[in-house]
Amino acid sequence: MRRVAGRGLPDQHKPGAGRLELVPGVVQLDRVFLTENSAPVAEPDQRYRAVVPEISQADLVAVLVGQHDVCKRVSPHGRVRDDAVLRRRRPRRQAYSYAILPLEMGSPEPLWKPSPARAERATITRYRRWLEQTRGLKLGSYEELWRWSVRDLEEFWLSIIEFFDVRFSREPEKVLGRREMPGAQWLPGARCSYAEHIFRDKSPDEIALRHASELREPGEWSWGQLREHTAAIAAGLRNLGVGEGDRVAAYLPNIPETVAAFLACASLGAIWSSAAPEFGARSVIDRFGQIEPKVLLAIDGYRYGGRDFDRRQVVREIADSVRSVQRLVTLGYLDGSGWEPGFLGSGDLEFSPLDFAHPLWVLYSSGTTGLPKPIVHGQGGILLEQLKKSHLHLDAQPGDRLFWFSTTGWMMWNFLVGVLLTEASIVLYDGNPGHPDLGTLWTLAQRTGMTCFGTSAAFISSCMKAGLEPASGGELPNLRAVGSTGSPLAREGFRWIYDQLGPDVWLFSTSGGTDVCTAFVGGVPTLPVREGELQGRALGCAVEAWDPEGRSVVGEVGELVISQPMPSMPIYFWGDEDGSRYRESYFSMYPGIWRHGDWIEITPRGTAIIYGRSDSTINRGGVRMGTSEIYRAVLDVPDVLDALVLDLPREGTGGWMPLFVVLRDGAKLDHGLVAAIKRRIREEASPRHVPDDVRQIAEVPRTLSGKVLEVPVKRILMGTAPEQAASRESLANPEALDYFVALAQERDFARD
Repeated sequence: MRRVAGRGLPDQHKPGAGRLELVPGVVQLDRVFLTENSAPVAEPDQRYRAVVPEISQADLVAVLVGQHDVCKRVSPHGRVRDDAVLRRRRPRRQAYSYAILPLEMGSPEPLWKPSPARAERATITRYRRWLEQTRGLKLGSYEELWRWSVRDLEEFWLSIIEFFDVRFSREPEKVLGRREMPGAQWLPGARCSYAEHIFRDKSPDEIALRHASELREPGEWSWGQLREHTAAIAAGLRNLGVGEGDRVAAYLPNIPETVAAFLACASLGAIWSSAAPEFGARSVIDRFGQIEPKVLLAIDGYRYGGRDFDRRQVVREIADSVRSVQRLVTLGYLDGSGWEPGFLGSGDLEFSPLDFAHPLWVLYSSGTTGLPKPIVHGQGGILLEQLKKSHLHLDAQPGDRLFWFSTTGWMMWNFLVGVLLTEASIVLYDGNPGHPDLGTLWTLAQRTGMTCFGTSAAFISSCMKAGLEPASGGELPNLRAVGSTGSPLAREGFRWIYDQLGPDVWLFSTSGGTDVCTAFVGGVPTLPVREGELQGRALGCAVEAWDPEGRSVVGEVGELVISQPMPSMPIYFWGDEDGSRYRESYFSMYPGIWRHGDWIEITPRGTAIIYGRSDSTINRGGVRMGTSEIYRAVLDVPDVLDALVLDLPREGTGGWMPLFVVLRDGAKLDHGLVAAIKRRIREEASPRHVPDDVRQIAEVPRTLSGKVLEVPVKRILMGTAPEQAASRESLANPEALDYFVALAQERDFARD
């Protein structure tokens, strides 16, 4: 047996005092430290852990202490893995000695595998065969395909251009002119049109999109109707003097007219930027004011949660404050009157040939502190990324009907519109997904014949907590896939989907960002689905987990980085003349390497696990853990609907970690529930991550795109002025901050 060197061990566990021995067949450890004392376990289910910071083989082990205990293997940052059994051997010279018994090293059992017929039908299967026929590439697995796509980056993106027949009015000189990040130069010299590719080869009678809202019954637009509306809006904009490079701002909801307005801008070479109508005036002004739009398209009002909201006064405030606006154009949505008289023009839809890197749209960071970053994406880069993503990863095919719940203020709206590059149709919904109850979107899925239901992890959790049974009557016969994004999907969420929708549904959890307007880890239609894991890294996305020294790690949690350029990376931030804000946002930690700001683990089998934001990490006694791991444990308690956890420094202590929970109606935060919450965290996360205090709140503060407001709340509780910590206009529920502002001022809290 091989001895294991101990680092950070109590004296009685250091080499020479005792030893840890490995049974043959078990993976070897390089270094070990104990996170708990070595006393025998008092209760059968109590677990003591040693976390492995560095291991010689990726998928491994923690040493747990106790006699004949059933324990959990964990990753370096506390992620619970499969069961293992450890036996405490007889002490020698009153020192401890342990042996790890043989254990199963196989992967977790898949929840889903594609049938042979489904795998055969997948576009990615056809693409791989095409690579073999045209390039002689025999890539036997997805992992081999992914590795080739990031190793031979230029050849991969050239293959995407050829396979999907991307057409240029002027051919590119090369695939990559400049490779360095930031500033990679894609397809220099090329000219094309994103909008032209959307409409290319589409039959006028085929359905382009289906739609519904709280104001409108479900309906549909054919490709002929979409083209007609797009042409009329483009002509109207042209009559207002809008041309190449002009910005058009849209304060519009997720309805067909908004899709047409965006495509009209793209056809002209105008630059699109949108905000959802629920955004407050200050939030919209902070966004649109930076890009100086010539025209503002806005609605009169909308309906949400059964209530009508008149936005005419807000729109007027926006138009008056954004001084570059020369013309306000109103869409009568609440009153049903449509575009204001005289706006729509006439004529055929034409497509301006544009430089490959010509700006397509401006998206925005959440803007929780300071002004939101105006992120500019090039039309050609988005075209290539969306062709790849929609065809190869979403597997959108003729007859499919894809839905993703979103507003026009979130990148998932732009992502969904990109599905129109395929022969599938899309489904739009405007309104409250929980009104009149959480069955609303599932009813929409049934009524529209949805084949792919895209949502958020928070929505799936809410449905699970509410005891919803979306397919209890067999009403979803067409549904073949469910997508989840926005935050890590808990293991319980994976199980709930398969319990409720059956074993044949492909569940793909994805992770990406507004910054690249795509997902760089997520769905692969030919790979199995495993609980709590994202299926794989996206083709052409060189995603890795890096340690602080910039070394790529597998089987360990590290910073999510992208080590090679992507076409959909921002071409710049608007107004960032010297590029300093762009560099500071992504390239300050690892020069020349994109750091995204998430914790990620790449498993030895190529799947991925997201642990939350790296800037909101919990650090207890040197053991770091992503907040999502704690949320995963807490939200498994039936009475807890939502949660927020923070790690606050306290002088003279190891820090103070409060947990704030939202409870279901009728639940009481008594000693029993607090004990249940702490026990669940201790068992599923780590004893070190049991909170110091548990407090009940009415709701968790979230951004307009639904992200938990961890860092700004932490700053408020550390004494930062609320107006400096977070822009209330950027929040979906700004009143949720009031509790924390009051808490920060309490004398007892300050002394805790």
